[in-house]
Amino acid sequence: MSLDSPSGAARAAAPEDWAPSEHELARRAARRAQNLRRVVVAGVSSVVVIGAIVGLVLTSSGWPVVQSTFFDVSYGWSVVPAIWEGFKLDLLLVVVSTVFIAIMSMLLALTRTSRSAALAPFRGLATVYVDIFRGIPILLVIYLIGFGIPALDLPVISGADVAVLGTAALVVTYSAYVSEVIRSGVLSVHPSQRAAARSLGLSPGQTMRHVVMPQALRRVVPPLLNDFVSLLKDVSLISVLGVVEGVRQAQIEASLTFNYTPYVVVAVMFLIVTVPLTRLTDWVLARSIARQNAQGTA
Repeated sequence: MSLDSPSGAARAAAPEDWAPSEHELARRAARRAQNLRRVVVAGVSSVVVIGAIVGLVLTSSGWPVVQSTFFDVSYGWSVVPAIWEGFKLDLLLVVVSTVFIAIMSMLLALTRTSRSAALAPFRGLATVYVDIFRGIPILLVIYLIGFGIPALDLPVISGADVAVLGTAALVVTYSAYVSEVIRSGVLSVHPSQRAAARSLGLSPGQTMRHVVMPQALRRVVPPLLNDFVSLLKDVSLISVLGVVEGVRQAQIEASLTFNYTPYVVVAVMFLIVTVPLTRLTDWVLARSIARQNAQGTA
């Protein structure tokens, strides 16, 4: 901070033996007391609400049956290795899908935000693509691609593994969603940024690459992380094609004993991955809001 600013000059002029006034000390003490009251009230209310819910469940007449059917600890530990093998396939498919979704969504977003007259037909096709695949439930897309492509009897493509076809369905659907997120980020960049870049002699491509996209992507990081968390959960939908991933493996284990603890096991595995990602999304969003407030753009 410069000494020329009023606050900087005041700080420089403050004596070293400066001490807060009694009024300031009283105000700080009041704030500490208020924060302490909030923590106590939040803790008591949380204990009461959560305790009431837990007590209601544990004292219900059907709890012993639910406990033995869904929370059999010894059986749960015994199926962890098999379910983990399937869950690793989920994680692999998410990584592969993310790469292709990033490429496709970026192409779609750039096409839709382009102002080139030569790209007019491609803008129309990109708009139709986004409208269609954002409007169809993802489960139907998985069925259409997973069972429709093999029925076409196309060379190479129709013989692809069901895991590949399921991943293709995820890529097709999520590219439509993510492209709109990226496009919203591009459109949020003020037109003066483009004008300033062009006045400096940058070409349209250089303006997009060096000026617009860095700002646009920084602004849409929270919703992109949100979509990533959704993708991580939706990858289990490809089990309807017969892919033995985590959820499908849990279904197989449950069908052998009619005990549903394997479903709880695979749910815990998903939570171990998604909860940290959700907290990361909240942290990134809070940073983004704080940065925008500091810049006066929020």
